[in-house]
Amino acid sequence: MAEMTRPVVPQNLPGLVKAAFNKARANGDVTYYPTQVAVLTPNSIPFQLRFSPALASKPKAPKPKEPNGKPFNPFENPSPAMLVADLPPSHRLVLNKFAVVPEHFILVTKEFKPQTHVLEKNDIAATFACIQAYRAEGQELFAFFNSGPHSGASQPHRHLQLLPVERMRDGLEGVDRGGEWNVLADILTTSEKAVPFKVFTRRVSSDMSAEERHNAYLELYRRAVKSVYLGQVPTEGEAKISYNFAMTSSSMALCPRTAEGTAIRNKSGDDVGVVSLNGTVLAGTALVKNQAEWDALREDPDMLLDILKGIGLPS
Repeated sequence: MAEMTRPVVPQNLPGLVKAAFNKARANGDVTYYPTQVAVLTPNSIPFQLRFSPALASKPKAPKPKEPNGKPFNPFENPSPAMLVADLPPSHRLVLNKFAVVPEHFILVTKEFKPQTHVLEKNDIAATFACIQAYRAEGQELFAFFNSGPHSGASQPHRHLQLLPVERMRDGLEGVDRGGEWNVLADILTTSEKAVPFKVFTRRVSSDMSAEERHNAYLELYRRAVKSVYLGQVPTEGEAKISYNFAMTSSSMALCPRTAEGTAIRNKSGDDVGVVSLNGTVLAGTALVKNQAEWDALREDPDMLLDILKGIGLPS
C-alpha cells in the first residue's frame, strides 16, 4: 500500500484562524452569537450550559432554485472570505458561518465525501495535524464529528469541526465553578468519572503514526457498533450507527447516539422546548436557544442528567 501523503498545515494556524475570523466577522461574512454561560455539575462533572437567544432566528440554508435541484453545499466551493487555508493533499479549512464559539473553523474534504461514511485515515491525520499546529503555539484544539441522523449533523459533505479550547472558556471567568470546567473527552479518558450515556475512549499521543491513530478511531467505532449490533463491523463506507466522535491532543472519545435531543419541562410540568446536542457534548457543553429552557435547566440541574440519559445508550 502506498504511504499516505502527510497533511501540510500552514504556519501559525491559530493566528491565521483568528485573523480570518475577525475579518469575516467585521465584513458580515460570519455571524457570531454571544452567549450567557452557567456551569452545571451532573455526576460531579462540570458541564457548560450556554444560552444564545439570537440563535433561534438563525437564517436557514437557501433552498434549491430548481424543484429537484441539489441543496446548497457551503463546502463545495467556499468563498474567499470563508476560506482559512488549503490543507494539502485532500482537505481545506473554512470558517463556520454561524459561530457560538469565536474562531470556530471546519476541516472539509476538497472532493465531496459523505458525512455518513466511516472516517478515512487522511481525515484523522488532517485533524490531528491541526491539533498539533495549535499545540505548537501553546494552545489546545477540540475536534468533533457528527455522523448520522441522531448526531446533530446538518451538512452531508464530510467535515470535522474545530474549536480552540481557549475560546471555549470565554465567559467562564467569574461564573460559579467556571474554573473547574475542562474538556469532557479528556476527563473521561483519564479518570473514573462517568456520564449517563455510553462513551468509548482511549488515549492518543503525538508519537503515534497516522495508521495507529486511524486504527484507534476504528477500534472505538467497532466497539460502539458492537454495543448496538451483533456481527461483523465494516470499517469503510456507510456507518452502521449515528455517533459523535471527538479528538484532542491526548484523547479520543466516541458515543453512539439514539436521539438528537430530549424535550424538557419546567417545575410546573409545562413543555418548554427540546435541547438538541451534537459532538460538543463530548466537550462537556450544551446550548439552549430560549429563556424558558435556560431557566428550567439552571433551576433544576438534574434535568441535564435526564437529557444526557436520553441521547444515547445507558452507561
